Amino acid sequence: MADPALKKALVSGEFITAPGVFELISAMIADRLGFKALYVTGYGTVASALGLPDAGLATYTDMLGRIATIVERTKTPVIADADTGYGGLLNVRHTVRGYEQAGVSAIQLEDQEFPKKCGHTPNRRVIPLADMLQKIEVAVDSRKSDDFLIIARTDARTAHGIDEAIRRGRAFAKAGADVVFVESPESEEEMRRVCEEIDAPLLANMVNGGRTPLLPADRLQELGYAIGIHPAVGFLSMGAALQRAYADLQTNGETTDAVDLYDFSRFSELLGFADVWEFEKRYARPDTTAAE
Repeated sequence: MADPALKKALVSGEFITAPGVFELISAMIADRLGFKALYVTGYGTVASALGLPDAGLATYTDMLGRIATIVERTKTPVIADADTGYGGLLNVRHTVRGYEQAGVSAIQLEDQEFPKKCGHTPNRRVIPLADMLQKIEVAVDSRKSDDFLIIARTDARTAHGIDEAIRRGRAFAKAGADVVFVESPESEEEMRRVCEEIDAPLLANMVNGGRTPLLPADRLQELGYAIGIHPAVGFLSMGAALQRAYADLQTNGETTDAVDLYDFSRFSELLGFADVWEFEKRYARPDTTAAE
């Protein structure tokens, strides 16, 4: 079930910075750093699991399996991307129930047409507002606990302008969304308007290389945001590190001091080898093969 700590932090006014995680190594490293939430990014998860673009190609089953494992192996509340809900209203109900059962603390649903696209890429189309309001109604009615938060995202800004995006955000809040997510505002002034004109907890999407200005947590909070997600920082930093390490190996035939590596013993501890070794020590039997 959902971790109530996320809603508690939201209600108390604590600003929530959530790094993007996309597989177990990124999730377990971020889990140890004291964040109030982790954000399972659809872009990164699809790239990691399938090697494909975030263009509506991953299924509910693809995502749920990865997300459930991340929740199981971490202690930090998880916010998880659920795209459009993976279909119609019945699919939305199924998705909400599945994510909540997996232990997710907040689900993100968006108003794009299916198949969806990454929110910082072109040619995104949105469904009629009335259809998205029905999705929010179904999502709210389908959850078992109020600790499981519904994040409603609009992608209307890019094709229809900031006024339409704000209009939709207001409607999402009235429909019962716990958090409103206006995707890809294109200036700090637009971000200020979002915060001033929508009466709800708001989420800012800080995508490195995306359409929205990258602002520090204190500035986001000053503007009026409650949550700042950083979906790309994990997979982009991993990509850069792997590029350097593999190129170094190819060039030199070995790994040189030019490459900064995570300590192997720390990495083994992160994965839980200490428990394996303690188990083996406790249940080890004398080696009798030499005497046989």
